[in-house]
Amino acid sequence: MNFKQYFIFNKEQKIGLAILVGLIITVQLLYFFVDFSTKKTATKDEELWLAMQTEIDSMKSISNEDTNKMYPFNPNFINDFKGYKLGMKVAEIDRLLAFRKTNKYVNSSQEFQKVTKISDSLLAVISPYFKFPDWITNKKINESYGNSNYKDLDKKEKIVILDINNATKDDLMKIYGIGEAISDRILKQKEVFGSFVSMDQMEDIWGLSPEVIIQLNSHFKVSGTLTTNKIDINNVSSKELTKFPYFKYALAKEIITFRSMNNGIKDIDDLTKIKGFPVEKVKIIALYLKF
Repeated sequence: MNFKQYFIFNKEQKIGLAILVGLIITVQLLYFFVDFSTKKTATKDEELWLAMQTEIDSMKSISNEDTNKMYPFNPNFINDFKGYKLGMKVAEIDRLLAFRKTNKYVNSSQEFQKVTKISDSLLAVISPYFKFPDWITNKKINESYGNSNYKDLDKKEKIVILDINNATKDDLMKIYGIGEAISDRILKQKEVFGSFVSMDQMEDIWGLSPEVIIQLNSHFKVSGTLTTNKIDINNVSSKELTKFPYFKYALAKEIITFRSMNNGIKDIDDLTKIKGFPVEKVKIIALYLKF
């Protein structure tokens, strides 16, 4: 078979083939170098969400370390949620809560196991994080602790009640159970707030046992003019929100979302609608906010 006859073209056919090849090449070049996709115009809501996403991403880097990290804690004050996170069974948690309702305390990991009846394996995991008051190791004071009799070390000394917002490090360290670390922690917390507005805030300071808080309340009170550091809840950044002791990462994220979806936060009642907001502390938190 002679194939040459299939490749013999007249002048018009050659021109047509040249034009066809040129068109094919042109279309291929256009396909690779020209963007034919239609650009979608973002709506106002979408632009707002995109702007907010940067803030949310920055917050994630702040709190990822806190997710599963365990810190020292006093096992006497385990609640249902804390017990569940530790791996305790419902019955074990209930035994501890029932024991605590009798105004008694466990003073060692062995006593904790005796009361709750948790397994040896679970005790081995969580007991290294148990933190009891310093005086538990002191036998003399341990006896009064076991009888729930917390008396002033010096009955003859007249108690002078001071304003907690004017207290110095030395003033705080006069309270038995408060050392340099805890006194610094109290003063640093006051600096964050500007001023304490209630002695109830002592319960939120890590390391203060209920017994020490009782002593603090007998020696200090909140009085005089308060100078609080106000938070502009509708304009503050997410990073600044997480610096406020009552607003952890998850709650700060919920606040930003609520604020964006509801054209701002009008009053404290709006905040109580937000998931995870500590409603029991609403009166204290309200004094630090500006709407």
